[in-house]
Amino acid sequence: MAATEKQPVTGAGPFNGFLTWVDQRFPLMSLWKEHLAEYYAPKNFNFWYYFGSLAMLVLVLQIVTGIFLTIHYKPDAAQAFASVEYIMRDVPFGWLIRYMHSTGASAFFIVVYLHMFRGLMYGSYRRPRELIWIFGVLIYLCLMAEAFFGYLLPWGQMSYWGAQVIVNLFNALPLIGPDLALWIRGDYVVSDATLNRFFAFHVIAIPLVLLGLVAAHIMALHEVGSSNPDGIEIKKVKDPKTGHPVDGIPFHPYYTVKDTLGVVVFLIVFCVIMFFMPEFGGYFLEYNNFIPADPLKTPAHIAPVWYFTPYYSILRAITEDFMWVLAAGVIGLAALIVSSMNGRPARIATVVGAMVLLAGFFSIEPKVWGVVLMGVSVLVFFFLPWLDRSPVKSIRYKGTLYKTALAVFVIVFFVLGYLGTETVTDTRTILAQIGTVLYFAFFALMPWYSKLDKTRPEPERVTW
Repeated sequence: MAATEKQPVTGAGPFNGFLTWVDQRFPLMSLWKEHLAEYYAPKNFNFWYYFGSLAMLVLVLQIVTGIFLTIHYKPDAAQAFASVEYIMRDVPFGWLIRYMHSTGASAFFIVVYLHMFRGLMYGSYRRPRELIWIFGVLIYLCLMAEAFFGYLLPWGQMSYWGAQVIVNLFNALPLIGPDLALWIRGDYVVSDATLNRFFAFHVIAIPLVLLGLVAAHIMALHEVGSSNPDGIEIKKVKDPKTGHPVDGIPFHPYYTVKDTLGVVVFLIVFCVIMFFMPEFGGYFLEYNNFIPADPLKTPAHIAPVWYFTPYYSILRAITEDFMWVLAAGVIGLAALIVSSMNGRPARIATVVGAMVLLAGFFSIEPKVWGVVLMGVSVLVFFFLPWLDRSPVKSIRYKGTLYKTALAVFVIVFFVLGYLGTETVTDTRTILAQIGTVLYFAFFALMPWYSKLDKTRPEPERVTW
């Protein structure tokens, strides 16, 4: 046999000839072995490691249901709402497909948020997995864009006015804001042109980018290996005979069986929500969205879907009085950075940068800073691999400082999410401002509290 010819598939079976033929023309078996059968994962995965595979499941679910919805949906301002009603009432099982898609959208964010929380707990963003984390955050940004563009498509009252509010946020940006908002809308108001381009982005552009990022995320993961609750690298200790990690087990069949259990439980919960409470109290499907969009009638309270509301609270928290709190925060952070630096040029650059930022605080309107901080609150996740200075990765071996900071961050995220669904009052604004300070403090102070935290040494081998 030639040196470049692939070995035939061995073992008895009716499809061996066909598999051999395919494998000689496409790396089918090598992909199977590399990413499943011979991909060794840590043997101590726990509950928190279900959500990566569940995210893949929901992605497939959204793509398949989305394809069926586009068969009957009409991206036309005069017919969009009626086409959704047609799907719900006249298309065989159209109501099921629509509810699977709408419930799947919220399920996607629930699964992704839990997946990201696992990363925060076990340091999955630390070296050598920085690129995996960056791809993951890019996936998160794509999901937010996909949800935003899809939010307008039902052409209900909340869809229309929610899109109006979000697009107008870009209008607040200096210099490029008005032109950017006009380009996004395709018109001077949210109209048929907006609906058409949002449909194109939602159905074609963003899904293509999303699929590419998911593939890159998985490839990067399988290149460096999965993290584990102990935060240690299983590749350090290998069996001298086989070369496989002694603390690892093949992903298939062990974790395919484990993930199947997770899928079954997830689908049970998913079906209960989809069949019995698809609106989920107005959080998954707002009641105003069952009313056709009316550009002449503004709803009493406009709020985005629940998975955007933490960032929406940060946007609303930035008032003129709160700018003084932000200025004090910048001064305090600059003082911390300067005190931890040794080089004179670096200190001077930090002080100058802080002074420029402070000048910008009071020369730019608070609503602009609200938009900026809302964007920064998402983008700051990119910098986690370099903000965390702890000598250990996993929360199992970190001390009280990090555990307290993470617990406060989670509570603040939930509180901000709730406040974003409610109308604005003085008390709620103050709570949102406190939550905003704590939200950014979690990231801004991480280089110090993660370094000062009292940690325990990691074990040499994984534990159960």
